[in-house]
Amino acid sequence: MNPDFLTMLADTLRRGFEALVLTNAMKPMMNQAAGLQALQAQYGERLTIRVSLDHPDPAIHEAERGAGGFERTLEGLCFLATHGFRLHIAGRVAIGAGDQAKLRADFAALFAANGIPVDATDPVALMLFPEMDANADVPEIATACWGILGKSPGSLMCAAALMVVKRKGSVRPAVLACTLLAYDPQFELGLSLAEASRPVALNHRHCA
Repeated sequence: MNPDFLTMLADTLRRGFEALVLTNAMKPMMNQAAGLQALQAQYGERLTIRVSLDHPDPAIHEAERGAGGFERTLEGLCFLATHGFRLHIAGRVAIGAGDQAKLRADFAALFAANGIPVDATDPVALMLFPEMDANADVPEIATACWGILGKSPGSLMCAAALMVVKRKGSVRPAVLACTLLAYDPQFELGLSLAEASRPVALNHRHCA
């Protein structure tokens, strides 16, 4: 919907960076189809499109996205697949949902039936996000967690990626720590990338 989007994306790719574009693959994306195809032809594997498809069951997807949303997203996804775009999918795991292996198998069946070249067993190609419940009682993150989980602080999204937003009515954009924490002021790191180059405290429920 941003009229400068394709120019911004071209600038990113031209500088040698990889770009991950998040979309629901509906009308706003299709309005830019020709420009996206031109960038895909030029930059190929450096451009990845991640489509939000919450669930392979249309009713579950549309409970969040609205009536008719599943079919329109699937049409956009098939367009991207047909034209050779590098694709990822973002799904969601409902609170209290059952076996993730079955969910991945159901996604795999949907992909196979529609010629969508996404490996449903790959946790990056098909990224299943947990539901974010701001009222949930979650464990506090301590330094010991890194060893317990076998993780490094550098493996977290906020260690390598930030989000820049221009809020309605604001004079300048702001740099945020995380795409999932857009409305908590303590995760607003500054007005420039230089200001934002500092540690992020993992003290939000969604961090856990």
